[in-house]
Amino acid sequence: MSLSMYEVSVPLFIHNFNILSRILLKAEKDAEKRKIDKAVFINARLAPDMFPLTKQIQIGTDMVRLGIGRLAGIKAPSFKDNEVTFSDLQKRIQKTIIFLNKIKSKQMEGSELKKIEFSIRRRDFKFKNGHLYLSNWIIPHFFFHMTTTYDILRANGVNLGKSDFVKM
Repeated sequence: MSLSMYEVSVPLFIHNFNILSRILLKAEKDAEKRKIDKAVFINARLAPDMFPLTKQIQIGTDMVRLGIGRLAGIKAPSFKDNEVTFSDLQKRIQKTIIFLNKIKSKQMEGSELKKIEFSIRRRDFKFKNGHLYLSNWIIPHFFFHMTTTYDILRANGVNLGKSDFVKM
């Protein structure tokens, strides 16, 4: 029996968004405990030419929400990129999870063969099928932004470990 596109994506993303939410909560509590302005973490970046933590969350949620919407053949909700607090970021993650929970396996049937084309700014992207789009674009991008969020917080002294990132 083969796994469906739904089975290898939606539950994976929901599970990991919940982990990301817990990581952010731990970071917020750490800032309070150490009496650090929470904006320090929110605006932190790993390198000067990288996006700050807020943008990592925004891109990660966009990548999944818009990608799963394309695969399911539905219009994903649009979010404003106006988050400035941990609470704002938590709400964005929860709205993404709510959207994912509305997706039904049947909506993604056949999407592994579906040609995917879209534009971001002035760049066009073309994937010959949904399987490649999911495995080579959505999943790697999501984990890049999740890992970068973790790394930003870890670099700023938040006591995070592998067990915070990999949860059963």
